[in-house]
Amino acid sequence: MRFSLIDQITELKQGESIAAVKNLTLAEEYLQDHFPGFPVMPGVLLVEALVQASAWLMRSTEDFSYSTVLQDEAKAVKFNSFVKPGDQLVIQSQLKKKIDENYWSFKATGMVGDTNVISAKLTLKQFNLKDEQPAIADGDQVQTAAMRELFEVLYQNK
Repeated sequence: MRFSLIDQITELKQGESIAAVKNLTLAEEYLQDHFPGFPVMPGVLLVEALVQASAWLMRSTEDFSYSTVLQDEAKAVKFNSFVKPGDQLVIQSQLKKKIDENYWSFKATGMVGDTNVISAKLTLKQFNLKDEQPAIADGDQVQTAAMRELFEVLYQNK
């Protein structure tokens, strides 16, 4: 199951920054339990939305050379407000530093209108499956092809 928290990439400057949106609707299953009578996007999913946007910047900058991008670290995470059904979360992520070939750090924020709802400093790691488990190297091509296909849907402004 793919759990995409990005509906559209609105701006992309390879090697620099990305802007994306997530439109929160009441139809999202997790809102039924978080919280009954007061549905809001869970904080962990707000962080994941920042991570996913940052990962798209990595993938596109590296021309999809790596099949896997994972969160390594989240620091200075600040939750400032709620995201509720009907809100559009606007995500901005800026590359702060390419630590080495595999680790990149970002400063990311999420806004609803003029309200900053979340900010964080993120470190993401990219790698290929064959580097960690050679027996599943075929998964690299499958994953990379799937990510390229999804990117084509999310980013229409080329």
